[in-house]
Amino acid sequence: MSQQDPSGQPYIPYGAPYGEQPPPHYGYGYGPPPPPPSSGPTANAIVALVLNLLAVVSCCNVFGIPGAILAGLALGRATTRPQVARTMLVWSWVLFGAGLVITFGTFILLGVNGAFDD
Repeated sequence: MSQQDPSGQPYIPYGAPYGEQPPPHYGYGYGPPPPPPSSGPTANAIVALVLNLLAVVSCCNVFGIPGAILAGLALGRATTRPQVARTMLVWSWVLFGAGLVITFGTFILLGVNGAFDD
């Protein structure tokens, strides 16, 4: 004789083998598991902002200023418009890399020409 649970699922007696149990249906009990947390571009935006500001302060990198501005704007738009924030972050990283290449290139050029010799 099979009894019905108030949720509509069949009654399973205590000690029933594992293979005979039906899969749990969500809606009675705890419910479905929550979706995984999505950090979106926020962590990337924070790293880009910090590195661009560090490049401005330490290397006088002029490309770091617009890169930091774009990273800050992307951080503000990360939850409302994530695709726009990702595009801004790509440009922020491009500006950071371009400024780094120009800075290293300038120091190498000055070193080769003997500007650091006394």
